[in-house]
Amino acid sequence: MDAEHNQLLATLAQDYYLSKMAISDISKKYHLSRYLIMKYLDEALVSGIVSINIHTDYDRNAKLERTLQQHFKIKNLIVIKDPTNPQDRDQIIATFAANQVQSLIRDCHTVGLTWGETIYAMLDHFNKQTASQLTFTQFMGENMRYHSSAASMQMVQKAAAKYDVPYQTIPGPLYIINDQARTALYQEPAFTAAFTAARRMDIIICGLGTRQSINSIPAWAENTDRIFPGVDLGKIAGVAFGRPYDLHGRFLVSPENDKTLSIPLDQIMQVPRRLAIVQRKSKFQAARGALEGKLFTDMILTESVALRITDALGI
Repeated sequence: MDAEHNQLLATLAQDYYLSKMAISDISKKYHLSRYLIMKYLDEALVSGIVSINIHTDYDRNAKLERTLQQHFKIKNLIVIKDPTNPQDRDQIIATFAANQVQSLIRDCHTVGLTWGETIYAMLDHFNKQTASQLTFTQFMGENMRYHSSAASMQMVQKAAAKYDVPYQTIPGPLYIINDQARTALYQEPAFTAAFTAARRMDIIICGLGTRQSINSIPAWAENTDRIFPGVDLGKIAGVAFGRPYDLHGRFLVSPENDKTLSIPLDQIMQVPRRLAIVQRKSKFQAARGALEGKLFTDMILTESVALRITDALGI
């Protein structure tokens, strides 16, 4: 019976994969229900009767993906294997992330972007496409790198150019300590269009920051206590959406002390898809905290980051 069953699995698989027969035609041919045919095709894959080889410039670590997906209860997590030549890593991640993101935003209307070299490299690998009713927008202020190609404004401009669609910018710094000044900016015409668009975001694409990211901007490093009042800086595992969080993914700044020029954090967390791309080993604690707190619905990690997380957790 096993031999006959395996032969049936092989025959069904040949008709489906090689002869490209429709499930409805296979159902008629073998007098089997569509449910049973799909069940048998899955069984053929699991048993090894059928093997599928996908040839790409990258490999995924399926075992690490399953381990992290099960531990953190996140479905859309991808781990890209580190290439033999470390110099190829950035190129591989950027290419893969570009394909993933362009696939995700195909049915979106408003896409929120942050800054950083990882995001810039990903946008470099975007293919030119056409889209209707698509807008790219900032949803929080600038990272103060105004003369850098990886600043926030340049991100939305670069993305929009790939689709020839509109974009919205927020021409102000990420952090404004003066509460009255920050509140007044929300009413300024130069800002309102971007904040209105940001409240309609279907997806957010971003990298993760660290304490070092804060220290890399002199104005922030010199005023950290004022930007994050009452925060134990030693507890910062990462920074997402401009706000620091701990290893459990708990944001450390209360809403009443939030100095971020941004749409409110609770609105950000309601965006249906929130994707983070993490490729540097130095950001594994930031990735771990973000996963613990379920700050993102989707995450792309390099193998080295994923391994550091599993080692730290002992899983």
